[in-house]
Amino acid sequence: MSDSRRISSRRTRFMHRVHARLARYATPATGFQSQPEPRTIGRVSKGRQLTAGNFLLAGYLVEAPGRSMWDLPVPDPSFEEALHGFSWLDDLAAIGEGEAREKAQDWVFGWIQRYGGGRGPGWAPDLAGRRVLRWVNHALFLLAAQDRKASDRFYRSLSQQVVFLSRRWSKTSPGLPRFEALAGLIYAGLALTGMERHVRPAVAALARECVDQIDDEGGLPTRNPEELLEVFTLLTWASMALTEAGHMARPEHLAAIERIAPTLRSLRHADGGLARFHGGGRGQEGVLDTVLAMSGIKAKAPERRAMGFSRISAGRTTVVVDSAAPPKGRASANGHASTCAFELTSGRRPLIVNCGSGAQFGAAWRRAGRATPSHSVLAIEGVSSSRLGAPSMILGREQELLSEAPGDVQINRETALDGQRLQVGHDGWRRTHGLTHARTLDVTLDGRGLAGEDVMTTLSDADKAQFERQMDALKLQGIPLEIRFHLHPDVDAAVDMGGSAVSMALKSGEVWVFRHDATAQMSLEASVYLENGRLKPRSGEQIVLRIRALEYTTRVRWSLAKAQETPLSIRDLQRDDPLGDAET
Repeated sequence: MSDSRRISSRRTRFMHRVHARLARYATPATGFQSQPEPRTIGRVSKGRQLTAGNFLLAGYLVEAPGRSMWDLPVPDPSFEEALHGFSWLDDLAAIGEGEAREKAQDWVFGWIQRYGGGRGPGWAPDLAGRRVLRWVNHALFLLAAQDRKASDRFYRSLSQQVVFLSRRWSKTSPGLPRFEALAGLIYAGLALTGMERHVRPAVAALARECVDQIDDEGGLPTRNPEELLEVFTLLTWASMALTEAGHMARPEHLAAIERIAPTLRSLRHADGGLARFHGGGRGQEGVLDTVLAMSGIKAKAPERRAMGFSRISAGRTTVVVDSAAPPKGRASANGHASTCAFELTSGRRPLIVNCGSGAQFGAAWRRAGRATPSHSVLAIEGVSSSRLGAPSMILGREQELLSEAPGDVQINRETALDGQRLQVGHDGWRRTHGLTHARTLDVTLDGRGLAGEDVMTTLSDADKAQFERQMDALKLQGIPLEIRFHLHPDVDAAVDMGGSAVSMALKSGEVWVFRHDATAQMSLEASVYLENGRLKPRSGEQIVLRIRALEYTTRVRWSLAKAQETPLSIRDLQRDDPLGDAET
């Protein structure tokens, strides 16, 4: 990364702190003129962890009973950001009384005393937007039994942060960080007396961001489903706050909400979780359904691609496929080499998954999670369909962007008498190996079967020449191909039928069987499931088909089907804790 980018990043952070200090001299609010209904959702179990001194944030656990949050050792910058973003306040508010309230008050007023002067890492517009939204949401919880002097400090700090946001929101990156800054500015500007002057410019800026960042498919440039849910949540909250205060959101703002809602429905599996692509997780339990209901948008999932993903739903089965080129430029900072990968869920039970984002488990896991082998798709051994470039400075951090990626992604969707067919292809290995990947997925009308075919082929004489050069380099041993099917950790898998199939039992009682056409070698191997909110990756398994491409076209057929004894419908009553063994 160039020295000029490092200098620019340091200057931006320095100016954030300068404006934070200057904002202290603005006339403070003296109270609330209106207070939006709290909408953020916390978890009682996580709140109890916090009151016990177990700080599980951004995937890192710091055990420090009796210590102030602001005296904790910081294991990673993401942990520090989670502290200063105050999302943990939702969890304490979910308990709502006693020790939880005392901790919340101590830590909020401790932040004001230590960092309110403009010091510390919390003075970034996106973190400030996240923070003021929580403070406004939980103001009654925080100010209960506080004296006038404490209340004045609280209002003065909130006012300072609103003024800071009004001056610095434009200096944060487009996308989710800027939406967080503007939504927080609108939310607090509407609520606090004397801060109304900041609302109109913020509303106009938010409308422009909706036009610039939300495309016609209702998607973001990052193609991250969980990030899209966070943006949708902020836009919905901001719209509701404006309405409750007697204002109207701009048409561009409302139109963005209308475009995003059906896209999120398309990215939702049958279990209610989001498809896990491009750095996104399944989303916090219950948030997606709650915010969709709040929005009032009833539009169904579109038949077309949604943010570059294609969804097939039949019976109890949903399949979501990455059917577009990966993110480009700065938007690819969390992009994955997942073109043509898919996830499959049956009822409330995930079966085929992608490994997910390993960001919270460190740089090595993050890099591994972005590679093609961490997805349920075909890959050339050792070569991802998209490659990482040199690090760039994004939001004050060095990030590796995707520098080489498929440029031509083709898709065709058909409906037949016996089911639905999706065909996807990309040229991610055409330059390096002369090969183009094409995947066909056929889902039966009742959702009990999925037939797949993966093809690697050359399309031109130039491709054949490149293929031959690779063959020569490998001494005519063939280009090694792998087709991976990562299984959710809750799936109990076993090789069956003399090694020709794999049986997979779900917790619901369903049994699925994987078969292939015997052109490849099949094995059941270890895998990992990289899940937000856990201290370490979960162990799982994956089905791997291996074959060497010796000719211009290599074809492998496979299938997933419910076992005949599996009934059409199952009463799946077992409830799981979404965090499971998060503490272990």
